[in-house]
Order: sequence, then C-alpha cells, then structure tokens
Amino acid sequence: MKAVQLKALKQFDVTEQSKPSLENPDDVLLKVNQVGICGSDIHYYLEGGIGEQIIEFPYTVGHEFSGVVEEVGENVTDVQKGDLVAVEPAVSCGECDQCLAGRPHTCRELKFIGAPGQLSGAMKEYIVLPGENCFPVLDGMSSEAACLVEPLTIGCYAVELARDVRDKTLGILGVGPIGLSVLEAAKDQECGRMYVTDKLDYRLSIGSEAGAYWTGNPNTSDIVKGIRDKEPLGLDSVFECCGDQEALDQALDLLKPGGELLIVGIPSEDRISFDISKIRRKEITIKNVRRQNHCVNKAIDLIHRKPEIENRMHTHSFPPENTNTAFDVVANYRDNVVKAMIRFE
Repeated sequence: MKAVQLKALKQFDVTEQSKPSLENPDDVLLKVNQVGICGSDIHYYLEGGIGEQIIEFPYTVGHEFSGVVEEVGENVTDVQKGDLVAVEPAVSCGECDQCLAGRPHTCRELKFIGAPGQLSGAMKEYIVLPGENCFPVLDGMSSEAACLVEPLTIGCYAVELARDVRDKTLGILGVGPIGLSVLEAAKDQECGRMYVTDKLDYRLSIGSEAGAYWTGNPNTSDIVKGIRDKEPLGLDSVFECCGDQEALDQALDLLKPGGELLIVGIPSEDRISFDISKIRRKEITIKNVRRQNHCVNKAIDLIHRKPEIENRMHTHSFPPENTNTAFDVVANYRDNVVKAMIRFE
C-alpha cells in the first residue's frame, strides 16, 4: 500500500508498505479517504516534536482522517463493511481511573494516532484501529466533512467546558481550523456577540462570514482597546486558539471579573506565564482543553446540519505525492489555506 512518511524535517517521501490486517476481534480495517493536516502535524514537520513527544525518523503523521470500513473483527457491531466513518484518534484503555471516571481523553495509558512513541499516523492507504474509535457518519456526508469531524470535536468540547455560553460575550483568539470550530460550536449554542482575532486578514473575513460580531488583527490594531470599547465590562469567556503568549496576555485584559479563559491552542514554548495579580484580582478561571471528550457524535450532527462549515473550512486537497507542497502551504499560510487534506481515495 502507499504510505507517506516524514523522513526528516520538512521532507516527506511516498513509500510502499505492506497492507495491515486485523489482529484483534475488536479491530477494524479502514481504507483511508482523507487526512487533514493539523497544527500538531506542522510542529512535527518544522520542529520534529511537541514538548517531550520527539519524532524518530522516518515517521507517519496524521490523526484527522476519514475512511471506509473494509473489514471488521468478530466483536465489532457498531460499524460494518462499506460504512464511511469519522475517527476518534485517541485510543484509551477503558480500565484506568480516568476512563472509569468518564475521562478517556486523559486515560493513563492513552495512545494517540500519529503521536511519536504511541501509534503510527494515518497518512497511508489502510489503517487498523479499534472499532470503538470509528463513528459512522450521517447520510449524505462527504469524506471531507467526515475528516473535519475531528477538529470540530475540539471546538464542541471547548464550548462544552465553558459555562453555559447562551447569550454570553465571547472572545476567540486565533481563527484557524480550531478557532473556527469553536466559533461554529458556540454559535450553535446561541452565544451572544463573538469577538475574533487573527494575524491573517483572510481568516478574519471567514470569521465574519461565520458569524463573528467583530474581528481584529493584532498586527495592525490594539485588540484590547478595540474590544473593550465595545464591551467595557469585559467578556464572559475567551478561547485562546493560537498558542501565543501575546494572546494569553490579551485574554486576561479582555475578561470581566469572574470570567473564564479556555486554553485550546498548543504553544511552541515549553512554558507560558500569566500576570498573577490580574488572575487573582479578577478571580479568573483557567481551563485547559485536552482534545475532546464524548463529542464525536455532537460534531457529526453539527456538520451534517450545517454543511456550510465544510465549505468554509476545507480549502485545499492534495494527492499523497504532493504532501511536501501541502505542508509548505499550511506551514506558511499560503493561498488562503484553512484546512488542507491529503486525498487517498
């Protein structure tokens, strides 16, 4: 089968590998259709790792993907051959204290598809994974929409972690695929005004189209002043979706007393910092958003009801042979890219 491997920093090669086969009765063999390029994949591509997760080359990345079920183990009942499925890439043990407490996303033995030292990624024609990680999509959904379910689950979970957002004023700092996912999920929960920032003007335009009340570029305007002029009492919740220290600092200035900061983005640095006096005086709540928890079906329903989400988010498709070009486009924000996919179907 065809597989795409990261052989060195900024260098992908297409290789031939043996087609995998089922090893456990709970497993499923998928024919991979689409693989989305995520920000974490870009970290591996440019830097060779994220924190303690360091790649040993060659390595297959990719965890946002959809596929068609080709074969199922004898214990699998939720999917059948021919189903188009979205995939939850976090494989949990189901037995530890976290799993038993309803927190499989922080499983003590969690293994993540496309994460170094855990499970090989999805940028290949076939992959075997547990059947419980495969979710049949609804009738009429495309393989591209199914691929977008994974990032959309993160937005759904982030909004779920926030206190009831109905009629609340929100900030979304960074409106790439994850920020857009937060925006779409919050809008679906009938939030109040949304204030969106990004350093790329074309993404701000997409944010406006998606329902943002106000947008601003921190490279060209004073974000805090611009928002506080319209919301002098401050915002109820801010979702930091770009992994940037400057955005974290802005969030504290934007939040009202008793407000909530949700950290969704992945910083490139190993450490971030906060002005403790602002956190203490305002009694700010800080929550880290760890991927998603039980939100896959919610995301499938959302993108099925609102196909315009796919139209806004999916901007580029590339064949496996052009993976280097695809990653270069995403890493350098070229050609108004939002979500690029490698197409195996």
